[in-house]
Parts: sequence; C-alpha cells; structure tokens
Amino acid sequence: QVQLVESGGGLVQAGGSLRLSCAASGRAFSSYAMGWFRQAPGKEREFVAGISWSGGNLYYVDSVKGRFTISRDNVKNTVYLQMNSLKPEDTAVYYCAGGQIATWDDEFDYWGQGTQVTVSA
Repeated sequence: QVQLVESGGGLVQAGGSLRLSCAASGRAFSSYAMGWFRQAPGKEREFVAGISWSGGNLYYVDSVKGRFTISRDNVKNTVYLQMNSLKPEDTAVYYCAGGQIATWDDEFDYWGQGTQVTVSA
C-alpha cells in the first residue's frame, strides 16, 4: 500500500510560480510511475503530467508544455510539479497519483487527497 500526501498549493497571481510536492510512503515508490492530475469546478479530471519510475519517460498535456515540469527524487520518495507562468485557467485541485502502469492511458492505483491551486487574474 502506498500513501500519497500533496503539499505546496496556494493562491498566486497570474504569471507567478508554485511548486507542488507529493510525498509517498512505502518502499515501492521507486518502481511506480507518478502523475499529477487536476480537476476544476464543473470540469472533468485532467491528466497534467506524468513521469516514469526512472524519470526517463515524461508526459505533459499540451496546455502546460513549456510551463510545468515534473520531476522525482526516488531517495526522498517525492515527486514534484514545478508550475511557472501560471494562468487563471490553471486553477484547480491538483492530485498526485502513482502506480505500475504500462501506458499513460492506464489507471493509476494510488491517489492523494489533493491540494488547491488558485491563480488570480
């Protein structure tokens, strides 16, 4: 079993930056792909970024390419999402997820509780 705890959300002005962190419990973290999802009010959950267990395979949704960077530290059992040039449309609850997936279309097994990111205009 893996528990995921997100932190780093908050309120920021448009153009600003935030770094989200997701701390994982359990010894299997380094074998899991990790991802960040977000869900805005009234919208479906969106897969924002993903990173393979080794860090060698990355995924970004088009709307965040060039602005967000996902990374991981397998010693600290933590995955990060650096978010720069934030826009009001990035406002959402951001969730960390992990699992042993084969493709980015697969379902992640473990989920955090989410952290709110609010970007003011």
